[in-house]
Amino acid sequence: MNWPTWQKPCNTGQKHMSQHNEVGKIGEDLAKKFLEGKGYKILEQNYRTRFAEIDLVAEKSGKLVFVEVRTKIGENFGTPEDTINKAKLRKVLWNAKNYIGFKNWQGSCRVDAVCIVLNQNFSVARLTHYENIVN
Repeated sequence: MNWPTWQKPCNTGQKHMSQHNEVGKIGEDLAKKFLEGKGYKILEQNYRTRFAEIDLVAEKSGKLVFVEVRTKIGENFGTPEDTINKAKLRKVLWNAKNYIGFKNWQGSCRVDAVCIVLNQNFSVARLTHYENIVN
C-alpha cells in the first residue's frame, strides 16, 4: 500500500495549497462554469467577511443567488450534500444579509448549493445544482 508521507509543518516561504483547498478551488471553478452555462452572471467569487465566506454570488433573471459549493473526492465517506449543515447555512445567510445591505440590493434572493463529486483523477463524477435550499 502506498501511504502518504507526512511533511513537517514549517514555513519555507513557499505557498502550497493543501489538497482540501485545491479540491475546493476546483469545485468552485467547475460550479462557476456550470452556472454561467445556465445563464447565471457571476458577480463575486469567494466573497469574504470576518464571519464567513460565500463561494459564489450570482444573478439570474433579476434574482440574487448565493451559492454554496461543496466538493468531495468520491462518496465513500459521505456525500457533499451531507456536509451542508445548519451551522454552515447560518453563516451563509448571515453573509448574504450583509452582502444585501452592503450592495443595497432591493430585489429578491435565494441560496443555492452546487454539490460536486470528483473521481480520483479530479474528473467530474457528479455535479448537482440545488435551487433555493433555505426556506
